[in-house]
Amino acid sequence: MPEACDAVVRASRLPLSIIIVGIGNADFSDMRELNGDRGMLETEEGRAVRDIVQFVPVREFKKAGPNALAKTVLAEVPKQVVEYYGSKGIPPGTQKPSSPLPQ
Repeated sequence: MPEACDAVVRASRLPLSIIIVGIGNADFSDMRELNGDRGMLETEEGRAVRDIVQFVPVREFKKAGPNALAKTVLAEVPKQVVEYYGSKGIPPGTQKPSSPLPQ
């Protein structure tokens, strides 16, 4: 598990989101730690610069259906994208297409 935490801390500097879907009734304590909901992940590698992990246990969505699961799994990705580009000084909506879109 320490290696996984170190990898997440290193990856937090990259344009990357990690989505972990827990299947079954296992103990997902380690996945919850990676999730970072209790604070930014810290290891010997340092402190994560942003939260890039979303963990969702499927068992919590048995009655809710696949749409609720998909919505929850993808919920943090837009924020993660904005945070990454913001850290690079690129605000949302500043990119213009280099050529006109075909009509």
